[in-house]
Amino acid sequence: MSQYRRPVIISPGLPQRRNRAPWQRHGRAHTRDMRALTVSLSVLAMSLAIAGQLVHLALAGQTSMTTTLSHPIANSFARPDIVDRHGRLLATDVAMPSLFADPSRVVDPNVVVEKLSELLPGLDREALRRKLSDRGRRFVWVQRGVSPAMAQQIHNLGLPGLSFKQELKRAYPAGRLAGHVLGSVNIDNKGLSGIEQHIDAVVGADPVLGAQRSRKAPVQLSLDVGVQHALDDELARALRRYQATAAAGVVMDVNSGEVIAAASIPGVDPMQPAQHQETRRRDRVAGGSYELGSIFKAFTVAMALEAGLVTVNTKLDVTKPLVEGRHTIRDGHGGGRPLSVAEVFTHSSNVGAGLLALAAGPKRQKLFLDNFRLLTPIKTEAGRVAAPQLPEQWQRIEQITIAYGHGMAVSPLQFAAAYSALVNGGSYVAPTFLRRVAGESVPRQRVLSHATSRKMRTLMRLNVTDRAGTGGRADVPGYRVGGKTGTAEVASVGGYKKKTVISSFSAAFPMDEPRYVVLVSVFEPKGNRNSGGAITASRNAAPTTGRVIRRIAPLLNVMPAGTVTALSAPR
Repeated sequence: MSQYRRPVIISPGLPQRRNRAPWQRHGRAHTRDMRALTVSLSVLAMSLAIAGQLVHLALAGQTSMTTTLSHPIANSFARPDIVDRHGRLLATDVAMPSLFADPSRVVDPNVVVEKLSELLPGLDREALRRKLSDRGRRFVWVQRGVSPAMAQQIHNLGLPGLSFKQELKRAYPAGRLAGHVLGSVNIDNKGLSGIEQHIDAVVGADPVLGAQRSRKAPVQLSLDVGVQHALDDELARALRRYQATAAAGVVMDVNSGEVIAAASIPGVDPMQPAQHQETRRRDRVAGGSYELGSIFKAFTVAMALEAGLVTVNTKLDVTKPLVEGRHTIRDGHGGGRPLSVAEVFTHSSNVGAGLLALAAGPKRQKLFLDNFRLLTPIKTEAGRVAAPQLPEQWQRIEQITIAYGHGMAVSPLQFAAAYSALVNGGSYVAPTFLRRVAGESVPRQRVLSHATSRKMRTLMRLNVTDRAGTGGRADVPGYRVGGKTGTAEVASVGGYKKKTVISSFSAAFPMDEPRYVVLVSVFEPKGNRNSGGAITASRNAAPTTGRVIRRIAPLLNVMPAGTVTALSAPR
């Protein structure tokens, strides 16, 4: 029996196609899908296995997960510039190359260490060798902040694995000038002390990657670079001239409280933060408190005048020493006769000052000094000011010794701020290292009457012009200088060192209408031919103050008396 077959029609010009049953076509597609699914599952399984192994390796032997980077995290800071009151640059950020290594690419760590040591003498060779030998590390700092010239020399070595990264580093164009005030930064450009620390705390330093400079406005200080340089230079000369161990000075605007200059010699280099820790380089303007001697008599006399206990013409019997217990206070020079209050000041009588303090009483004495902020700590933008050192009890002997500047200690900066209130009409203004904005209201507190302030200015000027005064060597013709000397023996265990003193002169000018206070202290001067063999302030601190004023007065636009300007000259 024959089987009927369906004819196959072949169209001309078209490829021949074989007919398949529907179940055959569906089976082929199903096979392809199964293969694709199998491949996908295999890839997924392999990925999971690899991921699991990576996690296992990362966590092996560790209690917490850590991340290793081949590039440093951003830990440098961009800082605003610091400028003086006239906009002259004192501190800025500059881009500098920093050297790093990739240990995995270093061929021979020993060769690298030896060659780099020839160019970088301060390198810790053993520590660097250990780091470079760790091939599991990808980033190691070698030297941060090298000079471009040094970077070129290192590049020329052609050592694999070494490279450079641009970073911001702090630079101080004026070098050591005002180093204590400016402070310093660490390796990451973060403030450690001084105004630099103030920037971090108040203004803000921005964390950055690379060498992107700060966009913040410059921090403008009250300092005047020209005045600062003159003060710095004269203190350094005094150090040599009088064979002293140190010298310190401050120039302050008596009305605004602005510190125009502050210097302590030996100074510090802001580029070397470790110098701030050296004892001989400590900041003696604000970082230490000292018994400053007879310059304190200005406050004792002002207290007695303000209280109405005496007038400048009141006579005091200073012919006999003051005896209190085992202590006997005498005058080195008093003339052997009663002295007026004015003469007690100009002759610098310890007995006279003690009598005035006893007449005032302990409560009035403490309150008067406290009003001038001499008994409590003060602060400035440049950092901590050394706290006053006060007696444990304030009995009769403490009244007497404090009256002439022994028995309590303060920093020169704290004293200068209080002294400004004596001469500016009687208003206390806190010291500041930031420039006051023109027209800015300055916080002030009345601590003395105008009348007493005028009397004190007269006495200070008299101390310089009178032949019997102790401040004659501070006079500068035309600038009407006034002030007070102070020679304080340095305290030691069991008493005071007789031949070791701190000599100071506190001055103001021009005395008819004071604008500036200048305080100079010379530490442990020697008696030599430059001082006539003496170690007293009249022979070293006073003439040094005069030299400072002679140089800075023109910079501060203080014209000498009798000067005729072009505008006022007769036609």
